[in-house]
Amino acid sequence: MGSEAPEDARPLRIAMMLESDGPGGAEIVLMQLSEELARRGHHVLPVGPEKRSGWLAGELRARGFAPEVFRLRRPLDWGCVTGLRALFREHRIDVVHSHEFTMAVYGAMAARLERRRHVITFHGSQTMHRALRRRIAVRWAMRNSAATVAVSGATKTQLDRDLGLRPGALGVVLNGVPERPGNPDRVREELGIRPGEVVLLAVGNLDPRKAHIVLLEALRDLQASGLTVPWRLVIAGGRGGPERPKLEAFAREHGFADRVHILLKRSDIPDLQAAADVFVMPSLWEGLPLAVLEAMLAGNPVIASRTSGIPEAVTDGEEGLLVPPGDPRALAQALRGLMESPGLRREMGERAGRRGRAEFTVAAMTDNYLRLFRGGRA
Repeated sequence: MGSEAPEDARPLRIAMMLESDGPGGAEIVLMQLSEELARRGHHVLPVGPEKRSGWLAGELRARGFAPEVFRLRRPLDWGCVTGLRALFREHRIDVVHSHEFTMAVYGAMAARLERRRHVITFHGSQTMHRALRRRIAVRWAMRNSAATVAVSGATKTQLDRDLGLRPGALGVVLNGVPERPGNPDRVREELGIRPGEVVLLAVGNLDPRKAHIVLLEALRDLQASGLTVPWRLVIAGGRGGPERPKLEAFAREHGFADRVHILLKRSDIPDLQAAADVFVMPSLWEGLPLAVLEAMLAGNPVIASRTSGIPEAVTDGEEGLLVPPGDPRALAQALRGLMESPGLRREMGERAGRRGRAEFTVAAMTDNYLRLFRGGRA
């Protein structure tokens, strides 16, 4: 539940802006934050790209929102600023919340000219600020915004370094996820999972940085070492990606294609989490990944890379096991430890559930953003 004080009860009109439309982590954060804000009585206007996949806009419309679009015809487009200004006036917007680089810059311009409060969230891209012109643009946007936050302490540290920020310029608002109990029965029937099989779940688009191939390499090594525990791997691959042929070829080559299920565009992640025994995230880098938080709230132990914001959610040896990114041998060792020990899986899963419910809910995230929207600090 929300915890706004009575003096803060005036409903806000919030433009929620993102340059991409997923499915992906930033898109899901925007959607879940928008839902919780609307549930608390605030008006949310989602604003997304005119010509992309349309996934996020469709999901938002299904939830009762009426998304608008921005039009960006060229890398520097004053017409986009003009269009955003018109939207803010038409919808009587109080606060503009921009996610990621493009909307941070264009949102700051339009909000400044319209004298609207502007808040920026960065979700963890490690390539966004490599060009000098982009670093200059982001620093300008931050100076002309009421607040800028990252979704994890690791993302904040990276941005502080990459942008040369002064102390206190960037805050942190941790991601949160809704508590949504899942039903494992349909998934287990769909995939033909047999009693006694340990189900490993990975969630993430099939892109190189998600490093699903490292997970397959670890399973190959376990198979070669004589692992006797029966297993299945489910990869919920979001929108898909260029790694899919490589992953499928690797599984065929090593004789376990029948135990690897690559599923795309799934809307039943809670059911997949409920069907899983262990959640695995072998990514090379992340922000604070929602899938890890969803696994924790589902009571799943987590095996993940010790990178980016992941150690801020998972303590090695407590809620799960952390391994160096890109290291299939270390990942195989962690997998063996949990696959062969149901008791350890249960203990770590219980600790993960307790911590997830205490620290990483949508309600807590929304409280923190409302504080920024109303003039507070992260």
